[in-house]
Amino acid sequence: MTTSMDLLEPTLLLSRREVVVLSHLDRYETLEQIATELFVTRNTVKTQVRSIYRKLGVSTRAEAVAHGRRAGLIVD
Repeated sequence: MTTSMDLLEPTLLLSRREVVVLSHLDRYETLEQIATELFVTRNTVKTQVRSIYRKLGVSTRAEAVAHGRRAGLIVD
């Protein structure tokens, strides 16, 4: 069954900061490296990554990055 949440564009689901974190996931950086670059704690990044996965309906970094690329959230 398709819900209204399924019909929303990923760009509407993710916050600006989550889009930034998603782009870092594509760079094969560790959560610690992402946190250092964004001036936040590793736990903050970990929470944002979990939120990204939940909102995109994925369970791995590779799936999130692939979804982000298809949606145009990650560009080369």
